[in-house]
Amino acid sequence: MDIAIKDQETRNKIHPKKFALYASCASIVMLFASLSSGFIVRQAQGNWVEFGIPSMFYWSTACILGSSLTIYLSYTFFKKNATSLYRLFLVATLFLAIGFCVSQYFGWVEIKEIIGLPLGANPSADFVYVLTMLHVAHVFGGIIVLLTALFHAFFLHHRVTKTRLLRFELSMIYWHFVDFVWIYLLIFFIYNQS
Repeated sequence: MDIAIKDQETRNKIHPKKFALYASCASIVMLFASLSSGFIVRQAQGNWVEFGIPSMFYWSTACILGSSLTIYLSYTFFKKNATSLYRLFLVATLFLAIGFCVSQYFGWVEIKEIIGLPLGANPSADFVYVLTMLHVAHVFGGIIVLLTALFHAFFLHHRVTKTRLLRFELSMIYWHFVDFVWIYLLIFFIYNQS
């Protein structure tokens, strides 16, 4: 009876690595929330140029939503021992992540050249640059994780172990998180019409 209770307690506890990831995500949320608050406060002080969302940001959204789907499919096929599909969707995730970063860059170019607001020209554009560049920095962290996952996918024998399953799950959680942050930023920009 005591063993059954102990097993139940073990199953209900969160893994320390997951807890660390959730705590990190919470601190990132606080960072973006504070910058969003700064955006709103600064917007009310005047000297604020309103401009529309760069069209490339919508392409970014398609890329990051697609990458969340592909990493989920890769994880699903990993658990089912479908090695070729697991690898295929993991590679697709990497390409979509790179596509996200490239479309972000072209969004910044659009703000600078088409809208005419380079970095440092106006606080409204500066906030957009800072928020999106900070997000891309977190996506780069995710790309490093994806590269590690790809190394495991192609150079290690495909075995579903607790350790590899946890590692993949942590990668997927982080990737969904950066997806969520981007969706938040896009909605925030649309609502506040930079």
